[in-house]
Amino acid sequence: MVDAAYAQIRRRILDVDWPPGFQVLEMDVATELNMSRTPVREAMIRLQREGLLEVIPRHGMRVLPVSPGDMRELYQVLTALECMAAELLALRKPGREELMPLIAATTAMDEALKADDLDAWAVADERFHAVLVDLSGNRQLKETVLNYWDRAHRARMFTLRLRPKPLNSTKEHMQMVEFFLAGDEKGAVEITRHHRERANRELVTIFERYKLAQM
Repeated sequence: MVDAAYAQIRRRILDVDWPPGFQVLEMDVATELNMSRTPVREAMIRLQREGLLEVIPRHGMRVLPVSPGDMRELYQVLTALECMAAELLALRKPGREELMPLIAATTAMDEALKADDLDAWAVADERFHAVLVDLSGNRQLKETVLNYWDRAHRARMFTLRLRPKPLNSTKEHMQMVEFFLAGDEKGAVEITRHHRERANRELVTIFERYKLAQM
């Protein structure tokens, strides 16, 4: 029950169903999840250790914000890790069949944009990056990326409809695939870095344009 409470509370925070600053009583969370208060309390303590919320005695919990500085540092780490994943994958010079999940995710992104479905686009985009890290073949790298992934997901969902329409991502993803097929690790690293740094700049621009001190 603790794991179930943890998963449900965490998902609400990461998908911004509970936005930064949202505060709710422990009893109300237990009622919403149809659980007793004990597993909810333990789940909250666990999420507090992860930095997603603050447990407030007698007042339940408050969802913690993420600052622009936090996001800048987070994207720097993710950029470095994904560049390493891209290099490892390109060095193996994988065949098209192995890369089909990347191609399928990119195709799904394109279709979602044509249907003006940004939520579906975000799901397909994250699937591309998750498969990329998985195909690197480095388990430690994958586990490290997952430690940071959720906080990036939260920021992406928060800003999804504030950003320019993500028309460049599909093109950049296909360029990455072509570099993987060619076994061009330098090209793969370069386009991956460009892709991640562009996303970081877009987030910073949103903070500046909307004068957000946090998200």
